[in-house]
This record gives sequence, C-alpha cells and structure tokens, in this order.
Amino acid sequence: MPSARHTGHPTGKRGQRPHGGASNRGHESSSEMQNGEMNANLSERFRGGRRPNTHQALTTAFENGLDLSLNLEIRDYVQKQESIKQSSEKDAWLSQPEFPTVEELAIAEAALTPNKIEGPYRSKDKYLKIHYGLQREDAIGSLRDALQDFRQNPSANDTTKYSVYDQVHIVGFTFARRGLAARIQFSTKRAGKRISWQTSKRLVSGSIVTLIRAKDKLTDLNGLVVAVVAARPLAGVLAEPPEIDIYFGNPEAVQIDPQEEWLMIEAKQGYYEAYRHTLRALQKLSQETFPLSEHICQLNPSVGAPAYVQDNPSLDLSAAAKQDQKKDYEKIDITRDWPPAPKDSLDDTQWEALQEIITKKLAIIQGPPGTGKTYVSKIAVEILQANRKAGDPPIIIAAQTNHALDQLLGHISHFEPNYVRLGGRSTNLEVKKRALFEIRQKERIKQIPGGLFGRSNNHLTKQSKAMSSILEPLSLPGSDPYSTERVSGPAFFLKLGVLNAQQAKSLEDGATQWVSTTTSLGGSIQLWLDRALLPFEVKYAHDTYGFDEVEDEDLEFEQLRENEDSAGVNDEEDIELLKGPWIRIQEKFTVRPASSSDIAKATKLLDAATDLWRVPDYLRGPMYSVIQSRAKAALARQFREAAVTYEKLVKENLVGKWEQDAVYLQRAAIIGMTTTGLSKYRPLVSALKPKIILIEEAAEVLEAPVTVACIESLQHLILVGDHQQLQGHCSVQELEGDPFNLNVSLFERLVRNNMPYKTLLRQRRMDPEFRRLISDLYPNLSDHPSVLDRPVEQWGMGKIKSFFFDHWWSEYKDESLSTYNAEEAKMIAAFYRHLNKNGVGPEQITVLTFYNGQRKKILKELRAYTDITAGYLQVKTVDSYQGEENHVVILSLTRSNEDGRIGFLANINRVCVALSRAKFGFYIFGNARAMMAGSELWYNVVQRMRASPKRLENVLPIQCKNHGRTCLMQYPEDWANTEGGCQNACDTTLNCGHQCPLWCHPYSHDKVQCPEDCMKKLACSHGCDRKCSQPCYCSCDEFARIQKLEMEEAWSMPDASADRQATQDIRVPQGFNGQRVPSIGSAPYLQEQLQLGSRNTGPSYRDAVLDSAPASPDGPHIETKLQASLKPSSTGYKVGGAWNPTPKETIETHHLTAEKQHERRQGWKTYAKGGVVVDDKRRVEMEKSPSMPNASTQITRNPIFDSTASHAGPASMNASRQMTFGVKKETIKPVGDGRSRFMQESAYGPEASRGRRLSPAENHNPSKSDQSKQKPPVIGLRGGKATHMEGSSTAADTMPAPGKEQNAGNDIMDELAGLDAYYRSF
Repeated sequence: MPSARHTGHPTGKRGQRPHGGASNRGHESSSEMQNGEMNANLSERFRGGRRPNTHQALTTAFENGLDLSLNLEIRDYVQKQESIKQSSEKDAWLSQPEFPTVEELAIAEAALTPNKIEGPYRSKDKYLKIHYGLQREDAIGSLRDALQDFRQNPSANDTTKYSVYDQVHIVGFTFARRGLAARIQFSTKRAGKRISWQTSKRLVSGSIVTLIRAKDKLTDLNGLVVAVVAARPLAGVLAEPPEIDIYFGNPEAVQIDPQEEWLMIEAKQGYYEAYRHTLRALQKLSQETFPLSEHICQLNPSVGAPAYVQDNPSLDLSAAAKQDQKKDYEKIDITRDWPPAPKDSLDDTQWEALQEIITKKLAIIQGPPGTGKTYVSKIAVEILQANRKAGDPPIIIAAQTNHALDQLLGHISHFEPNYVRLGGRSTNLEVKKRALFEIRQKERIKQIPGGLFGRSNNHLTKQSKAMSSILEPLSLPGSDPYSTERVSGPAFFLKLGVLNAQQAKSLEDGATQWVSTTTSLGGSIQLWLDRALLPFEVKYAHDTYGFDEVEDEDLEFEQLRENEDSAGVNDEEDIELLKGPWIRIQEKFTVRPASSSDIAKATKLLDAATDLWRVPDYLRGPMYSVIQSRAKAALARQFREAAVTYEKLVKENLVGKWEQDAVYLQRAAIIGMTTTGLSKYRPLVSALKPKIILIEEAAEVLEAPVTVACIESLQHLILVGDHQQLQGHCSVQELEGDPFNLNVSLFERLVRNNMPYKTLLRQRRMDPEFRRLISDLYPNLSDHPSVLDRPVEQWGMGKIKSFFFDHWWSEYKDESLSTYNAEEAKMIAAFYRHLNKNGVGPEQITVLTFYNGQRKKILKELRAYTDITAGYLQVKTVDSYQGEENHVVILSLTRSNEDGRIGFLANINRVCVALSRAKFGFYIFGNARAMMAGSELWYNVVQRMRASPKRLENVLPIQCKNHGRTCLMQYPEDWANTEGGCQNACDTTLNCGHQCPLWCHPYSHDKVQCPEDCMKKLACSHGCDRKCSQPCYCSCDEFARIQKLEMEEAWSMPDASADRQATQDIRVPQGFNGQRVPSIGSAPYLQEQLQLGSRNTGPSYRDAVLDSAPASPDGPHIETKLQASLKPSSTGYKVGGAWNPTPKETIETHHLTAEKQHERRQGWKTYAKGGVVVDDKRRVEMEKSPSMPNASTQITRNPIFDSTASHAGPASMNASRQMTFGVKKETIKPVGDGRSRFMQESAYGPEASRGRRLSPAENHNPSKSDQSKQKPPVIGLRGGKATHMEGSSTAADTMPAPGKEQNAGNDIMDELAGLDAYYRSF
C-alpha cells in the first residue's frame, strides 16, 4: 500500500492516499584520470564549451580596483551550519541529514504538524519546525510512495507514479570539484517504449533516486542507497546502454562493485534539488536572529520604516518623475509628507504602492494582471539604488523563474549597468553578459591570501590520486584477477588482509610449477581456478521498439527545465565544478554462483588452510567467491574512508570559491537570483550583509524559500505578487489544502491576516471587452486610457475581439491520465490557421489549456497543417504562462462530461491566469453548460459572454476581409474549403494571365502559384512543357545545351556571391512566370512546404539546412527537392488528405530499421573519437568573435497590433514578418561519445542545396506506376472534386498522414542519415 501522511495533531489525522492514484500535475574513455571528465560529453547540452581550467592558480589576474581582502563570514556561516545539534527530542529536526535516510523512506506514513494560515504562531521556533517538516515531506514523499508501491510488485514496469531502471551497474568515478560522482549504466526496457531523452523529464540533474540490489527480496529496505543525479548528458543517455552520473547521499553509502546489479527507482513527481538548500537554510535560520519575525510569525500589523530610512529619511525620488519634474522630487523627507504623484508617470495606485515600498520595512504589493507591478518594482529599485551610500551593500532582487528575473534585470540595466546575475541560465543575451561566471572569465583575480580555494584544490587533487590508487585493481586491471602491472593478484589480496602470507605464497609458488609448450600461461589465480574462472560481461538488449513506439514527448519540459536551471546543473559555474579526473572500473572475471553449503565449507577451509593448491577443485570456485567478497569489502571500506575526507574538501573548496566570488559581488550595486538561489547561495549572500531584498512573483513561491531570505542583516523586505493568480506548486498533492496548506505562500498568508498591503488597480493589457470577465476577482480593477479604443486592424473576425465557442464534444483520458478533447483540438487548430491566413503570426498567438494531454493534441493538429507560416507554435499550459501575455489568446477548456466535473478549471487562481493573458483578442472553446455547473466563477463568465454584446454561441462567426461576408463555423469539417476568407471563388487574374484557382483569401496574389500550363516561349523557340508554377523546361536538345551553358557560366564566376546566387536560384525559384514564393503557404504551394515534414517546435536537420540559405526578398525560403523523373502532366497530387493541381516531384525517403539505427549510432560514435578535440576551443573563439556568420530572424512590427502604424493592406500585413538569414550558418551538432562537431549546414544536404542541376534526362523520366495514380481535390481550391488528374507520384506516399506527429527522438538519426548520404555522394 502507498504511504500516507498524518498530522501530529490529535485532530489532524489523515487517511491513506488512494492506491495507484496519479497526480494531475557512452562514453568510452581512457582509464587514465586525465583523459576523462564527467562533462566532457556535455557540450551538446551546455553551450558554454570548454573553458580554461579555473582550478589552477590564477597568477595572471588583474585587480581592476577589486578589494582582495578575505571575507571570513562565509567560512563562519558554514562552520556554524555544520555544528548545529539538537538540544532535545523536540529539536530532532535540526539534526536531520541533507539527504533522506533509509528509515524515512521505509516508514508507511509521515507524522506532520498542520500548517497555520490563520492567526499568529506561538514562536519562531514552532514556525520554522512546522515548515521544515512540510518542506521535507514534499521533497521526499513522492519517492517514499513510489518505493512502497514498487515493493508490492517488484516486477512491475513503469507506472504513472515512478520509473524503474534495471541492470544498473557502476562503471566509473569522476573526482569533480562538486563531489565524487559515480557513473552508472542501466537499461530502460521497463519503460516499454523508446524514450525521447531530448525532451524527457527522466533523470534530470538534481533528481533523487534510490538504488536497490537486484538480489534483495525487499522484505526490508536495509540495502537501499539514496543518490542524486549529478549530470545527464545527452550523449550519455543516447548511448547503448545509457549512462548518467550520480552522487551518493553520503560517503558511507558509496558503492564500488562493478559486478553488483542494482535496480533504480525514480519518482515522477518532485524535484529534490529545489528543496535541499531550503531545508538546510531553515535549520541555519533557527540558530540566527530572525529579522521581521514579529510580522511574519506574530503578525504584528504595525510596520515601521526600515532602520536605514529612519537614520536618513531624506531621499531622492526623482527616478519616478519625468525629466522636467525631477528637481521637485530630489530631496524628500518621506517620514513626514509623501509628495503627490508626478504627472504622466505612475497612476495613483502605483504611486501609493511605491510609497508602501519605500517607507515600510515589510512591504506587500498586489499587482493584478496587466497593472504594471514589474514596472513599479523597477522604479522602486531605481530609487533605492540612487539613495545607496558609499560602502553600502548591494541590493538583492529575486524571482520565482529565470524568465521573470531576466525581465526585471533587463529593466534595471537601463539605469544601473553594475549588476550581477548569480546562478541560473539566462536567455537574455545582455543579462547573460552580467552573469557571475562571465564576469569571472573577463576579470581574473589572484587567489585571495588566506582563502581556501587554492589549498582545497591542491588537496582535492592529491586525494583523488590516492582514491584512484585504491581502485587500481579495478581501474587498471592486469591479466589475472585483482592484479595490476605492478602487483600480482595474491600480493594484492595479502595487502588487503584477505589472504595470509602463506596462502599468497602457495598460490605464487604453485603457479611456477606449471609448464606449457603450446599456450601462454595465465596468472597464478587463473591457473588455480582453471575452468572455474569465467569472463564477466553485462549484456544489454538493444532498443527494438522501432520508430513508432516512442514515449510521448513531455511538452511541459520547459517548466521542469526552469526548475533545473534554478537549482541543478544550470550554468557554466556548475559545469566547471563537474569537471575532474575520471577513471573507469571493471572486473573481468567471476565464478559461478555457489550454494550456501559450499560457501560455508569454503569459508571454513579458507580460514584454516595454508596451501590453497590443496583445496579440492569443486571448492575453489566458492572459495574465490569468499575471497572476492572480502576483497571488495576491504576496498569499499578504504574508499569510503577516503570519500569522507574528499567530501570535506569539496565543502572547503565551495567555501573557497565563494570567498573568491565575494570579491566580485561586493562591488556590485544590484545582485539578482532566483528564489531557489536565495537558499542555494545563502552563505554567500549572507556574507555580503545586504539590507534590502525584493522578491518578484512572491505569491507563486512556497513560504519557506521566502522566509529563508530573512538573513541577519536584512532591514527591508519587499514582496511583489498576486495571491489571486497561481499559487506555489506542491509535489505531494495531499499537502495542498487543509490541514497542511503548504501551497499558501507567505504573501497570501500575510494578506489573509490583514497585514497592510497595497493593490494596483489600473490595467494596461486587456481590451475592456474581455477584461470584464475577471470583474468578480477584481471588482475595483479599471482600464487605463491606453487600452480604450485602441486602433486594431481586423484579423478575420470582424469587430469580434472575444468569443466563447460552445460545444458538446466529449472529453477523454490519455495513457498519462491527462484529459483531452479531440474535436475541440481540431476546431482550435483550424481557427489558428484562419488567424494565420489573415496575417497573425505564430509569435502573436498563444493557445492555452489546463491539461497537458490537450496541449499535445492541439500541437499534433497544428503540426498537421503544413501551410502555417514559420514560427514557434506557442501552445502552453496555464500553469507555465503566469506573467506572460500575447496579442491573441485561444483558451481550450477541454472538460465536457455529463457529471459536471471540471477538475483544474474549478481552481480560481488558475482561471484568473487563463482569463487575463490576452491583449487584443481572446477566444474560448469549451462546453459552457459544463462550466456553469462546475463553478460559480464560470457561471458568471458565461453569463457575461451572453450579455450585450453577445459573445457566446455554438457557431463561430468569421468574417471575410474582401467581401465582408460572415461565415458560421460549427464543426472542424467546415474549415475544409476556406483559405482565410469566405467560400466565394476568387476571380482575380494572376500575372501569368490565368484565373486564381483558390477560394477567397485575404493574402496577396503574389503569394499564389498557378497550376495551369505555362504559355511561355523559351529560348529554344518551343513552348514550355510545364506548369506556370514550375521552372520552365523543354525536352529538346537545344534547351539542354542552353541550360548547360548557363550552368557552366554560373559556376565559372570568380565572385563567391555568384555561386551563392546560383544555388539560391535552383533551390528557391523566386519568380516562375512572374509569380513569387508564398510566405504564408497557400494551398497550391503545399507541395513545397510539405518537404519540411510535420511541424516541430525544434529545428530538424532539414530546417537547419534550409535556414542557412540566403533569404529571398519576397519571403522565407522553402526547400525544393528536384525530382529525378518528372513529366509535364495535368494531374494533381495528394497533400495531407487534400489535393493539389500542381505536379509534385517524387520524394524519396529512407526509413532506418532499429538494427540500422544501432549500427549508425555506433559508427558515428566511433568516428567522433578522433579529430574533433579542438572543436570546443574553436567554438569558444567563435562565440567571442563578432564576425561569426549567424542566422538571424528579424520580425518587424505587425500593423495589425501596432496602434501607431497605418492600416496596411493584406499584402503588407502578410509581408510584415521578414526573415533574414546569413549565407552560411556554422552550427554545432552532437555526435557520439559526447563530442561536438562544427558543420557548415549549407555545405551539405540535398543536391539542390549544393547547386547541382539535374540533367534533362534525370529531370524528365516519369515512371509508369506514377501515371496510374488517381488524385482527389485540394483544400482551398474551388471546384472541389473536379480536380482529378493523372500524373507523378503523390506526396502522401512518402509524407506522414494527416495528424501523424513526427517524433522528436528521430531527429538525431535523421541528421546522421543526411550526413551519411552526403559523404557517400563523393
């Protein structure tokens, strides 16, 4: 049975959790140490590349005005942390170790004290103890439940709660600066499907796992070993078998036996790395003075000014005023009269919030959606920074996510360039330049005199060598068991105390008496054991799941990545700490398992015998088992003792590194980090003695991570957030709600208990038409004048800016028990395409849903449309979209059942976020009756949509831009004959003289390609044999001669740009018969787009090759593959279930079998071993070089959403997205063994991309089988079924069927197959 949680309070007992319930929420290396680094194979994942070795003495540094004095506060903090002891049974939590114990994981239920969210706590100690217990249970509860379930059925495959990996073996160690890491190999066969490691949550760094010996019967968990994933390089998990690096929970638990087989269990919920630092910080806070505890614990509402303000109340507030008013706000005594708000700067509620921030030592600011809370935070930080005195410590700012932190630091950079970003991976290039790691690389400093950094580095190096020598019989084995080049096996056993001197001598002497004239003799132990000695090898089954059975891509991966970035292996700093000497261990020999009686006899005989050659043959195998076990136990004992010392040195090294970092940080004006970073770097931050800490998104963070920000020097804590939006997330759902209420943030608890706070009440985001939907949540929220009567060009919906499409389509559950609604997903995808056809780019549309299952369905339907313009498809869950906004938001409600169950949609906080993300357009798809029955909030939302102006119906009204006609769409099939307009025929004449073949469409006819016969007269005096949309061609010899001359002339040009232009002309025909390549993908041009395959959010090999080509001034490039045999024909071809009248070139595809895939992997892995060592260095040089060729994308402002732009016509709207690419894009591709290789992506690929023209014979030879195929009509072509023709082979023969999603896991093999084809072509 799964474990349960009960409260320690007599009335707080809780029952057990339902059984089986699901939450809704190769490196081949040298054995020499210097040749293996744990993250030598991480280059494809961590783009920082190789860096100079920062562990060596820095003798070439320059001070640049830095104070190199030693900060002893860090050392003092850590020493006090390590010396914390419990004084009584009540304080047992203070002595809890960092990692969970076997006893904690073995219990059936955990005793927890309920959280108190109403009223004050009796003491700060009670407060800290309660939150420590809840945090620890949230950190390890999911793993305990997984273990309890697994014990009930040890042979089970993966479940919705946990993953199981078997055949786990230890294969080596890395002596890294961050800790002693063991490398393990394992099997994933219990997953039952091939794993898409690129997007999988499995085994990310920082995840906690447990190892159980495969031979254990699980009657108890005494043999359980706890570990944390140190690194999961992509090249490692893609190898066969997969490999990762782990840290054991404590040195005493380190395992060294390469023959021991383990099972590894991983819970699918929870991320331990995000908790461990907070748990340690709570223990330390219990030993410190607790600033603001009278307000946080005792809820004292009388909040005064910060101490530094009371000492000097005259402040400069000019940062909040415009230039002409700054003098009026330069010197203000804020303890007397707060001045009136400056004009045209902040609204009245923002000005009151700013007053609260500046004048209160505990300031709480609620910012409803779109009210500018980040802007207020930026103004507050600017004022606080302007009033810092010389020698004042830096201001600390923190946010829940890296994205929010980058946003705030981006604003701060405009007035204060002297800031530092501590930890985390930034996606903002300018902010990333201010990361501590980057600053450290630019400004090298000498080792601080008296610091621990240099000394601990030297000691770690010596200790790693000593530990390596312990494992020499395993890392440098000789031909005989437990021998090395210098020591024989018996001598080593003697050294370990496994054999006595007489026994060792008897083995050596007996071996010398053996003589052989035909074969070379083995070692003494081999001769003694003879046939009883067997080779040891672990055999892993190859992946036989093929290409279709791929584990679903985890489309919430970026949310987990956010956690990993905040707390795990997230940036160059942590990667540097993962480097270190590496040794591979192996044990080549073993013996057959012996019976317990034979083992007993052998043990007794071993303790008494002096001459081992007198031992009977049948007992020599069992005796060797005993010797082997004792030898490994002795080795493990020595190694673990050394590991204890190594761990102490690792801690010293971290302290020494922080002592070096403090030099950079103490000169900074502002330091930014995530809320997890506040706990992770608390010793370092505490040593800087900051007075001011501001936390953004404070209502989305669990209480404990904010509480630990109260370091002893703190005088001013500012919390900015909105408790009515998303709450903190608990890994154990049972901890949400009564009586534990762990998801209630400190921000929300203080507001609930009537602590003073201010609310912003002017929203600047939503159109008033749909801002009314959140009136129940924010009754006093009003619209800022900037959102009233905004001029917006219509996008195919007329004047309807918001709408609720009501339907009755049923919901379903997927294999992960997530809810989805297939018909709703189809309707949304079709509507998305309609908006896109009307000029709204993918970057301007976000689709939101409450369920990951529905997210995957919508993405699948969108990717089936190949004519949506290029761009990242933003389909996200509500939980991952707080703080974001977009021009148009489509909300998928998903739930539709007869029982009125609406699940997540009943959560008011989530609904608040979902209803408040749109700026210009907001469209809801769902079952209105089910929503009304399930929630009072949804009842009011539906009633408001039904009120004037009415915006709810069971049909969706779209409007044609050209004719002003409204079409009512009720079913997904209704979109079949639309091209973004109405269902009238387009009667416009194209440039070539033919009539447009499409239905009414809003985009320019320059984007349409004609399917009729070309009427041009060619240079050979004959008419063109092809269609208007194809390159002109004639089958006569004269035309072939002219073509050959043109090709020779093009390639003989000395100018490189001419070569590139010739390549471009072949790959992307710009103007066949006066027509241009479409930028938005009309139906007649689907054949060109379909070459790219189904849409994926990440670039594939073909996409990368395509992007590297020069840009056409008329639109983005679409890859064109020339056919080996093409005949002019009047037939059409099939595209995604529709028909197109334009002849289609044959596409030849090659599908790799599972065996071929394995062969390719191994081949490229072997290839990557040589010749690429300098690539990482080259990449670093390229990153530093401003002239490196790059691919860039320039997105111009879309006049549809630019209130300052003139109203543009359809052509200009569709051309508003401009793509600009470099001639060649030099990129880095991962190949086997973790190496990275530079490739000029435009230098290999299809023949057309290399500029090779196909001969007329190659280009004009239809096969008979192609001519016999019949084709149905094309979507978007008027005439429907009248377009039946004969002709060339269909795209449907080679491309995915409609709605079939290509697997991201195939991308690497696609790349290898493409490269292989390229190299074979020479």
